[in-house]
Amino acid sequence: MNRRRIVGIGLGALAGAAYGTGPLFFKAWVFPAGVGWIAMLMWRFMFATAVSWLWLLLQPGARSALRDVDRRTTVRLLLTGSFFIVNASVYYAAIEKIDISLVALLMSIYPALVAVLSLRLGYKFQGKLAWGSLAIVIAGTALTVGNIKAGTSQDGIVLALLSPVAYAFYIVITAWMAGERPGQTADMRSEGKGAEVSPPVAGAIMMTGTWIATLILGIATRTPLLPTDVPAAAWPGLAGIGIFAAAIAIQAFYASAARIGAAQASLMATVEPIVVIFLGITFLSETFSPIKAVGAVVVMSGVLLAQFATPSESRPVILEEP
Repeated sequence: MNRRRIVGIGLGALAGAAYGTGPLFFKAWVFPAGVGWIAMLMWRFMFATAVSWLWLLLQPGARSALRDVDRRTTVRLLLTGSFFIVNASVYYAAIEKIDISLVALLMSIYPALVAVLSLRLGYKFQGKLAWGSLAIVIAGTALTVGNIKAGTSQDGIVLALLSPVAYAFYIVITAWMAGERPGQTADMRSEGKGAEVSPPVAGAIMMTGTWIATLILGIATRTPLLPTDVPAAAWPGLAGIGIFAAAIAIQAFYASAARIGAAQASLMATVEPIVVIFLGITFLSETFSPIKAVGAVVVMSGVLLAQFATPSESRPVILEEP
């Protein structure tokens, strides 16, 4: 396993862990302070946009890469970023209604959906065991959903199930922007040079697109968005969710997908539900029944099996960094 692939795997895991902090910040600080998910998303991506542009401007290479981005690519990156609001909206709307651990488990089916989409649109899995893992994921999710405690919001469950569908499409679109094509990762197409648009540049522009979309949503729904409308108790959570669960998570995932492909990066990001469940139990006193624990183990086993079961000869051959 070469160095760039190891870095790609690490970035995918980092993205998943960073995403996993979002529900805790929201449900422990932001929502109890009286800030709903629409206002949270606007401020989340305002923080993320500011951090992303600061990160870009601090790097001479990234500033140079920004000057090379044409208008068409800029528009496409902005639109890609704006699509993220679909996933983020249903995800956090679900968290307002049901436990974050349940949302995380239902969300964990997205790697399977990405794998299916990658059959036609990206670098696909190969090998019977890899595809057999999808059946394991479905079985684990069904086990979890079939044992939800009485009184759980059905609307919350539906929203939580819509989230991985939207996220899977966002991932495939993002990987396409990075340069992934059917049968090839971005790294393979660029002979080891990485994404077509460097991660700091792509991340900053896409984050800007997401923030604009959330701002439009907030204005359209007449949601109070001014700083004076935000209670002081909510600011630590808003900053944390913007920096960790947006700026770091999204840029890390983009860089991971460029190196190892969207499907593989999605699998490495499956540390997210583990992080969410741990944080929910530790800090929010959420309960986790034995049957749900079994379902969680089954789901995680399935998504990880696809990574380890992919035959070595089918893995991408990526040039080492000079």
